[in-house]
Amino acid sequence: MSVATEPVAVQHPIRAWSGLPALLAALVGVFLLHIAVGAKPLPIGTVIEALTSFNPDVFDHVIVQNLRLPRAVLAVVVGASLSLAGALMQGVTRNPLADPGLLGLTTGAAFAVVLAHSTFGFTAMAATPWIAMAGALGAAVLVFFISRMVPGGATPLSMTLAGAAVSAFLGTVISLIHLLNQDTFENLRVWLTGALAGRDITLLWYIGPPMLLALIGGILLAPRVTVLAMGDEVAQGLGVKTGVLKAQLLAVVVVLTAGAVALAGPLGFIGLVIPHVVRLYVGSDYRWIVPYAALVGAIYLVSVDIVARVAIPPREISTGIITALVGAPLFVHLVRRRTR
Repeated sequence: MSVATEPVAVQHPIRAWSGLPALLAALVGVFLLHIAVGAKPLPIGTVIEALTSFNPDVFDHVIVQNLRLPRAVLAVVVGASLSLAGALMQGVTRNPLADPGLLGLTTGAAFAVVLAHSTFGFTAMAATPWIAMAGALGAAVLVFFISRMVPGGATPLSMTLAGAAVSAFLGTVISLIHLLNQDTFENLRVWLTGALAGRDITLLWYIGPPMLLALIGGILLAPRVTVLAMGDEVAQGLGVKTGVLKAQLLAVVVVLTAGAVALAGPLGFIGLVIPHVVRLYVGSDYRWIVPYAALVGAIYLVSVDIVARVAIPPREISTGIITALVGAPLFVHLVRRRTR
């Protein structure tokens, strides 16, 4: 094995190994709880029975299979994808404030979907993920070139500011499109707040395979992200082809971000919050940060969606509103800490 693929030693190897079974158990627990709660509470035993031995003649089983299971699955996929993408972005850019939302990728994906829907009439479900990917990639490239043009080049601060500017601009254009096209506003207004309610699970058949490959690719590339996080010169000295690696990681991040946006809309702050929480437990080795981020992100979004469903019954709050309420104060805390 070459030196380039050797990861930096994890700070807490025993804790890292021991934490995985606990996280998997927690994910199963919140997953079952997510299905059980709602306008009609269901016993956990009934939920397990509906999942293992479905009977179409039992009304509770139909509720589980047709309504609640798809939403829980989407929460797991979206939470894991955005968290893993955020962890990779923070490692590649060496920017602790990086995430798909702050660097403009989620807004770029949402802008592309809104533009395609309103201007070109693209409403086909199968096309939505690919349109979102094009928008996320375009936003990423735009942020990179803007940050390169400022004095000092593409520093963490310049990339964050460029991402905020691009996000604000594209968000304004989205609002303008909604004012000019009432049909687009009516069709996409809930989706743009970041919502898991009412989403069609069949969309996962189109975007699921690329997202699964991207998740696996992100985990496989994670050891080299640890080396890359030390700096390009150090990574190149250890034999890492930084240009190729960054292109691979960009592809992973774009697929995961665009897929998550297509499934649930532009959910914010997940990719920022979760990697920081994970680092408190496993240290700075991305070999552990990346898989932990995927698991914790899935648990986090499933839990947040439970809160969104039960906070003000019988109404529901959009999941994206809850993630923003939690993530925004933490973002301010991280900025203040970094400034000190």
